[in-house]
Amino acid sequence: MTAIMLHGFLTGLILQIAIGPVFFFILNISLQKTIIDGLFAVSAVTLADYIFIALAVLGVGKLLEKTKIKITLGLISSLVLILFGIIMILSTNPSNQISSPNNLIESNYIASFISAFLLTISSPLTIVFWTSLFATKAIERGYAQRQLIFFGTAAGLATLVFLGSSVTLLSIMRASIPI
Repeated sequence: MTAIMLHGFLTGLILQIAIGPVFFFILNISLQKTIIDGLFAVSAVTLADYIFIALAVLGVGKLLEKTKIKITLGLISSLVLILFGIIMILSTNPSNQISSPNNLIESNYIASFISAFLLTISSPLTIVFWTSLFATKAIERGYAQRQLIFFGTAAGLATLVFLGSSVTLLSIMRASIPI
């Protein structure tokens, strides 16, 4: 059991190397708001990953083999990402730019959580990715569903550890990072 969890955690850490928009979104929240906002965003991403992991273990990947479902999810996620981009552009006011780390945007933990959760959950590729990973591990290592649960739990924990560490490190170095 411990070996499976260690393998899951290490696999999760390796996957975190694929830094993407969610990572930079969380770093931006941490820079412009507070470390607590960043940690709320990290918890949202971790929750979304665990939802995807649970769905993958339950075998929802079979649904995504259907073309109509895949296209629908692709369109919905594209619209969500476009809306996020528009909202970020419209909320940026050049005359109100932050000039120092002491002049932060007002903290809002719930908004930080919800925005990070929606950005993460809107990616249909994530469920395809997790499903593929679990199918591979089930075949490669001969994991049963119970073992995949432990593997997935540890892989999801890697998200929390990596992003939480990144936010904490960024907060420590905030004074030397230009906004």
